[in-house]
Amino acid sequence: MGRFSKMHGLGNDFVVIDARAHAIEMTESRARAIADRHAGIGCDQLILIGNAADADVSMQIFNADGSEVEACGNATRCVPLFVGRDVLIRTRAGLLDAKAVDGGASVDMGAPRFDWDAIPLAYAMDTLTMSASWEDLPPPAAVNVGNPHIIFFVDDLDAVDTARLGPIIETDTLFPARVNVNFAQVVGDNHLRLIVWERGAGLTRACGTGACATAVAAIRRKLVSGPVTVSLPGGDLVIDWAPGGTIRMTGPATHVFDGEADWSRF
Repeated sequence: MGRFSKMHGLGNDFVVIDARAHAIEMTESRARAIADRHAGIGCDQLILIGNAADADVSMQIFNADGSEVEACGNATRCVPLFVGRDVLIRTRAGLLDAKAVDGGASVDMGAPRFDWDAIPLAYAMDTLTMSASWEDLPPPAAVNVGNPHIIFFVDDLDAVDTARLGPIIETDTLFPARVNVNFAQVVGDNHLRLIVWERGAGLTRACGTGACATAVAAIRRKLVSGPVTVSLPGGDLVIDWAPGGTIRMTGPATHVFDGEADWSRF
């Protein structure tokens, strides 16, 4: 039997497994089975906490479809709560510094990248105002914050069919590693509304890396000034970034319950 915690960040929910003492073989099919909300435990992402030579812990992230991804901002905020102290975390996206604050955590998410091949895109183009779009959406921006994001700034977020457009854009051949799709509306000088179609997970209550990428794109386009409050369906995150610096994300993290499971049954 292995122990796990169910946690969430603004409703983006996780099964968090401690693999520091006992390693767990995590395959795509096993992660998908654990994430299944009907036959498994159920989550948007499965988080595996392990040991790291150059950090306090390592974090592996698996989407509900079983695919392993580089970064997850909401899950990163849960790690200091899970471990019980401030931590330096080794991820596929690099080293992340996470500190506990009242009701959640503040995380240094590293520096954003804007080069077309760092997103990655299939061919070269300007990533601040891309020479590509879909249907009647405006030209988007692209940002890599450890994982790839495309951001559309629209006048009326409620009028966008995010559930239909999200998967079309996620799997477009322009994005060789697929892409997280962000639909945003500016609602104040330092305030954005955001809905995210998350690569491998679909529409989620919140996406921390999406909030980071969207705030960075909005600041680059001079649509807002930081720090930026990003309002997602699950609640608010505060994103602070200045050109040339790293991104600081602050927001809630919640422990729901602990449980035990026989991982060999998945």
